[in-house]
Parts: sequence; C-alpha cells; structure tokens
Amino acid sequence: MMGSSVEFACLLLVVSTLGKNHLVSGGCSGKCCQSRDLSCLTTDWRMDRVYGTCYCDKGCVRTKDCCFDYFKECPAQDCAVSDWSFWSGCAKPCQPSIRVRVRHVEQQPSNSGEPCPSLEQRAGCREYRDHQGNHCGLNSGPAFITSMEFGKGRPKHDSYGNPLDPGFCVEFTLESRTPHCTVQNRPHTHWMRYITEGFKVCVACEPPAMRNNSGSCQGDGQESDKEALLHWQAVGNPQCRGTWKKIQKTQQCNCPPQHSFVFI
Repeated sequence: MMGSSVEFACLLLVVSTLGKNHLVSGGCSGKCCQSRDLSCLTTDWRMDRVYGTCYCDKGCVRTKDCCFDYFKECPAQDCAVSDWSFWSGCAKPCQPSIRVRVRHVEQQPSNSGEPCPSLEQRAGCREYRDHQGNHCGLNSGPAFITSMEFGKGRPKHDSYGNPLDPGFCVEFTLESRTPHCTVQNRPHTHWMRYITEGFKVCVACEPPAMRNNSGSCQGDGQESDKEALLHWQAVGNPQCRGTWKKIQKTQQCNCPPQHSFVFI
C-alpha cells in the first residue's frame, strides 16, 4: 500500500512538472514568420482557448488560429522611414519643370505592421538662372502658378542678409480651366483641385519670380488688361491650364488658402 502511494505521488509530480514546462516553453517563442506560412506552427493553446495546432505567421490574425502568445512574441512592427531629403534643383533651367525629394526605409514592416509610404515626392518648380548663372528673361507666355506652400520655402533675405522685396498680390476671376486639373491624383497635383471656375483667386508675385528691374511676374497682367482674357498654367501638370481676368493688384493676398497661389 505504501509503495502504491509513493508511485502515485511521483506520477503527479511528473505530470505537474511536464505541465509547467509545456506552458513556459510552448507558443510562438522563436517561431515568428513574416508572411502566410502553413508550416509556421506548433501545438499549444490558441487564442480561442482551444488546445491543438496553432500558428505564428502573419496570416493567423485573419484566420484566428494564432497561438496564445502571438502578439507578445511577434509584435507588429510598422514601417519606419527617414525624414525627407532636401528638394533637388529643377530638372531644367528657365522653364517649368520638376523637382524631387526622397526618403529611405529604416525599418521594414513585419507581423502585419503598417506598410511603407511613398519614398519619393515630385513637385513643379522653375529656376531663374541658366547653367551659366545668367538671369532667365521674361517672355510673353502664360502665367505659371503653383501652390502657396511653395512660396513658404522661398528666401526672405538676400545673400547679404538684406530683406527682399515682399512683392504683391494679384486677384483674378477664374474664367476657365481644363478637366486635367482634377483627374490626376499625385501628391504634387492635389492643390490643382481647388482651381474652380467662377471663383476669385489670389496669386502672389514674390522674388525670385518677380524681377527687381521689372517689378512684375510673368503673366501677371497690366492695369490695362482688366478686361483681357489672360492665360495661366499649373506647374507640375502642363495639361492643367486655363484663363482668368485680372481684378486688381493688392499689397497682400486675402483669399482662402485653397484659392491662393504663387507665380513661379
């Protein structure tokens, strides 16, 4: 009788020990897989409290058969990217073209983390000197415009620290615009959606688009042009263009942000 009791006690100890070892060493520890992988499995408790085959791959979240410790052992890692680089120079001098800035991936996403965003942005631009450093001449073409955000990056002082001429604003009534202003869905063209027929728009004429010797921007219209139908074109999307009529020249732009632009 004594022998039977000892054997029974030993058996309970072994079962208890095995049970503890199972709870400690099971699950997804060291078994995490980045994508859907049916071989990425083990036998343990699942999240729905069913004991059996459970998975440690990315797909188990959708199929709801993850091991009990999946989110602890395999936490989601979102994509991490660097800050944007400085904007490049314009692709071409003396005419509307494109500038670029980039960023790079610092951490790839894992375990259903957020995917990486776009790594490149493009925007319209225009440089006012040619490759020899000479000022580009004004011509009689259309007014080239872009988002008011572009103007925030323009220098406010010259190389000697002297304040630049703050420029002025020109108000126009928008008469027409092509459908191409709204069909493109790229980051640098979003502002074009707000170019709406019949609305008043404000366009800032600032250095370096404003030539010091002329005191005007290309296509800003003269006082005698108030009844003339003038032409404009959006920089970054040459198919977005149209016509407007000049209302007046003011010291500052007072239109809503979505209807405020800059000459370029």
